[in-house]
Amino acid sequence: MNILIRLIITTILVVVLAHFLPGISVQDYTSALWVALVLGILNAFLKPILILLTLPATIFTLGLFLLVINAVVILVGDYLVDGFLVDGFWSAFIFSILLSLSQSVMNGIFISEK
Repeated sequence: MNILIRLIITTILVVVLAHFLPGISVQDYTSALWVALVLGILNAFLKPILILLTLPATIFTLGLFLLVINAVVILVGDYLVDGFLVDGFWSAFIFSILLSLSQSVMNGIFISEK
């Protein structure tokens, strides 16, 4: 049940952030749902590989390079989902930061950990 709630939260946040951020656009709610699914899959499989490959850079920057990895995951999601468009790296960077922060807040409000 928590996975479904997280998916709905991410879908809504993608739509809201795309509405307010220049450089990010989502065609419709179906595309936003696909973005949420693809980002979840990429965060589960691709992100750990990227973290492992860039571990020296992550350690050297005291973890700040993880923000770059998040932006790269967003750009890969842009490539995979047709109705989701990201203009460039900086748009993906800002989108990933705002999405992570808002997901953290919303998941804390709506999901109860037992």
